[in-house]
Amino acid sequence: MPQRSVPTIEDVARVAGVSRSTASRALLGGASDLARRRVEAAARQLGYSPNPVARALASGSGLRIVVAVHGQHAGQLDDPYTTRVVAAIAGAVAAQGVGVSSRWLPFDGTAAQVLHELGQDRTVCGVVLVNTTEALLAALPRSLRGRVVSIGIGAPGVPCFDVDNAGAAHVILRHLYATGRRRIVMITGPGWLPCAQRPVTAYRDFMAAAGMPVRLVGGDFSARSGREAVAQILARWPDTDAVYAISDAPALGALAALHEHGVGVPHDIAVAGFDDVPLAEFSAPALTTASHPVERIAAAAATAVLAKRSAPVTMFASELIRRRSA
Repeated sequence: MPQRSVPTIEDVARVAGVSRSTASRALLGGASDLARRRVEAAARQLGYSPNPVARALASGSGLRIVVAVHGQHAGQLDDPYTTRVVAAIAGAVAAQGVGVSSRWLPFDGTAAQVLHELGQDRTVCGVVLVNTTEALLAALPRSLRGRVVSIGIGAPGVPCFDVDNAGAAHVILRHLYATGRRRIVMITGPGWLPCAQRPVTAYRDFMAAAGMPVRLVGGDFSARSGREAVAQILARWPDTDAVYAISDAPALGALAALHEHGVGVPHDIAVAGFDDVPLAEFSAPALTTASHPVERIAAAAATAVLAKRSAPVTMFASELIRRRSA
């Protein structure tokens, strides 16, 4: 009689309709409530039992750092940026036997409750906040004092680590100006995210100092927003000669939309982004952008929270990556 195959985490993920990483996090209590319920139901249906060795590797010695991601939906836990942050933190703390998990901090008012639960959990040796807002910092309970750092903005007692994206904006804009661009439109990021406002301020300051018109189009960190922005740009400002996007995803979306409209890049309109994601090198034309050392930032944040360092602000430099789009 053939032996029945032992169900794997991949089987659980397939039945639950989620990614393998989400299934793994859910079984460790680190995913959204909906994902956790679906994964737990799939595990029961398949008779899946987590491998104790794998669980030990995931949870370390029993202590863990929680990457707490503020955002509009739980899918932000699977965002490529979040994945990079989690992986970098895991690599930075592995030698100390500390595990890593992630939690979603919703916009619906329950973020404070999630933070309270983390503060009461003595297995949580540190919390790294991502997409931090003033309201989120105000909601931090006393029980997390000394155990929390932020990637983004900070507060007294909450050290922050981030890229100097305002400096990156100046570098990109100086490059566009040096190549003769004078009518530069910026595709901005989410209005609720404070760290996304720094490049907007830098753009306004640069354009004002150069005597050039300020032209802003709202967007987010998606390629879709870049596509939609191009339609507005071409309709409102047909004399545009450069587009600078808050990040590479909308910049890549803008590249695609400009191609569809028959606009030559960079001959007619130059395009630049920020992040230097892997796809930027392979777009057509290859995207001019600026570096974003996500792994170094995340590792520094994790190291600081474990060591209880209290330097208030640590900014990482960004460098121009010049390619054919601008």
